[in-house]
Amino acid sequence: MSPAVSITSKKILQIIFFACISILLAGCSSPSRVDQNERFIDNLLKEMTLAEKVGQMQVVHSPGRFDNEWLLDKLRNGQVGAILNEAHPEMIRKFQETAVEQGRLGIPLLFGRDVIHGFKTIFPINIGQAATFNPALVTYGAQIAAREASSVGLNWNFAPMVDISRDPRWGRMAESFGEDPFLVTEMGLAVMNGFQGDDLKLPYTMAACAKHFAGYGAAEGGRDYNTASIPDVDLWNIHLRPFRALSDAGIATFMTGFNELNGIPASGNAFLFRDILKDRWRFNGFVVSDWASVVEMKEHGFAADDREAAYKALHAGVDMEMASSSYEDHLEELVKTGMISEDLIDDAVRRILRVKLDLGLFDKPYVDQDSIIFSPPASHLEAARKMALQSFVLLKNHNRVLPLKREMEKVAVIGPMAHDRYEQLGTWIFDADTNLSITPLMALQDLLGKNRVNYAKGLGTTRSHETSGFNQARQAAAGATAVIMFLGEESIITGEAHSRAYLDLPGAQNELVMEIAKTGKPLILVIMTPRPLTIGEISEYADAVLYAWHPGTMAGPALADVLFGLESPSGKLPVTFVKTPGQIPMYYARKNTGRPASKESFVHIDDIPVRSFQTSLGNTSHYLDVGFEPLYPFGYGLSYTEFQYSDIKISADELIKGETLDIRVTLSNTGDFEAEEVVQLYIRDLVASITRPVRELKDFKRIRMNPGESRAVNFKLSSEQLGFFDQDGNYIVEPGEFMLWIGGSSEALLSLTFTLK
Repeated sequence: MSPAVSITSKKILQIIFFACISILLAGCSSPSRVDQNERFIDNLLKEMTLAEKVGQMQVVHSPGRFDNEWLLDKLRNGQVGAILNEAHPEMIRKFQETAVEQGRLGIPLLFGRDVIHGFKTIFPINIGQAATFNPALVTYGAQIAAREASSVGLNWNFAPMVDISRDPRWGRMAESFGEDPFLVTEMGLAVMNGFQGDDLKLPYTMAACAKHFAGYGAAEGGRDYNTASIPDVDLWNIHLRPFRALSDAGIATFMTGFNELNGIPASGNAFLFRDILKDRWRFNGFVVSDWASVVEMKEHGFAADDREAAYKALHAGVDMEMASSSYEDHLEELVKTGMISEDLIDDAVRRILRVKLDLGLFDKPYVDQDSIIFSPPASHLEAARKMALQSFVLLKNHNRVLPLKREMEKVAVIGPMAHDRYEQLGTWIFDADTNLSITPLMALQDLLGKNRVNYAKGLGTTRSHETSGFNQARQAAAGATAVIMFLGEESIITGEAHSRAYLDLPGAQNELVMEIAKTGKPLILVIMTPRPLTIGEISEYADAVLYAWHPGTMAGPALADVLFGLESPSGKLPVTFVKTPGQIPMYYARKNTGRPASKESFVHIDDIPVRSFQTSLGNTSHYLDVGFEPLYPFGYGLSYTEFQYSDIKISADELIKGETLDIRVTLSNTGDFEAEEVVQLYIRDLVASITRPVRELKDFKRIRMNPGESRAVNFKLSSEQLGFFDQDGNYIVEPGEFMLWIGGSSEALLSLTFTLK
């Protein structure tokens, strides 16, 4: 209790009430904490009015100011369960004190915020985090984000987003962990573990939220908020897998999506939330709608009015409504008229109170004002630097132009992303401190000295078509030994509601590259964007291409380290890069078809003889103009050294169901640099009752090696990992022949076969 708040008679009654509950619980014979919590909730529910129960089901957007009596009155009356988007510690304290000290029952509030890839310290955007293939590092980053955010009083985080994302036109690919269910699952669990820790009652933890359940990443055409039509087999095997893992691991909350799935809006989809999540998976936390997505069911044509929307959302299993007020306006009346059973209300409130108890809010509703992190320590910034380093993917390095040598005379730094403290952070950075950002220009000037760096922005923004800055850029390049161009997308044209039909570099960036290439200087392109762009043609003008995503606060130092060889790039692509948007959807775990494409069958459209016989070209599954191969495959990424794979071995040619296969491969660093390699293990079920993808990622390991070093890398593959879901969502493991590959990308070359008995 705050010393500034006097104890009123109402507060004395609250203390007596909760003390009585505690005494009753203490008299029980060694109840577990779970049992204690459930009995606490039972007693609390008996004391709550229907209006107070409905109040717990409401998430209110903060007005962001102190003169908000309407909200304070709601808090006193128990009409709010959570507050959204308030990150000022003084405001959080005031709202929490009002609810706890002046509310009839003193039920504490949740404070929710989108802390997606950092709070004050910003880490690489999520797709960049996935490129690290380093879950332990991602967990550490989430721990830092939780520490910074929880220090101001935030206790609920709307992350991780584990939507499978296979369409780079979708702006929210930035927030995803890519196209592969296994990688997305590993990264989602890493983020959840970082936020929630081993016990939500411990300091510096936050309740995590798995979003968006389900299929949001499969929106038609990559258009945000759009329809998703997903066959049951794909739903179970691709889109639900990360969510199932997070539910099993104890994530506190789930969030609905804006999309409709197979004709039913997510916020009214009982199949998802009642049948699968709560009944089948036994999820004990609560479900929150996305922003106003309950009332948006009217626009979908699924509800006639707010009243029907509230009815359908609650029946579907949505426990908390975010931003809109259909629950507040209609649930009491729906209960009183018998349209809704109060048992449904009680179940929703129980789930909400359970999370609040798990967070320890009834015991400690306020944060220690002395623990607020206003300025992140050096360790946080160093972690951001390390994650950025491991996220960079080297796509091209002609004639080993990289790494650059520090003793070179001068370097030209050109491009709209070279020196912009804000744009390098990416989307979802509400609370970022841009003063902490170190840009590539700043870092290169620090490394080489200002007199050895020629800087020219070239373009005002990444979207600019104004070429008046080209001349200054040409001059900067002409006086340099090598040119580094920092290009990409500003954060505002990525993220939610920022989908694109074209995926080339926006504005006049391509023209700027072609102009600078005329100088004949060694040219390095550093692309800073959170989605795969169609850079195939423009990269022909460059000697090297480094994909840096939106790297966050420490973008500059991390890029300087890689460009000048203090570290070798080690990131791998978490998503397939297409040559043109016309290839979308394209992903490595495709089905084979009855007529799979091959290099032998492909003939380019320009090489087809006039009046050729219709079936003379092989009749396989490909495009006549761009073929069947991507620009870069999933898992791809170069290094400054060379890694060689050899001597792949397995413990047995036949695996018995219930047993585990031991796999071993020799990895050798045959180059001149100490570096890290991400070793990837893929399988294929050759014949199954439901056709399986041509390759599936099953494991990976990040290995650091010295030049000349060889090492055995070991994997274990259980028979359980060879299974899949049928159309009814049953997990089955079928006997048969399997292929296995190990290598540095999804196009790994070392392979063998084994049989599951």
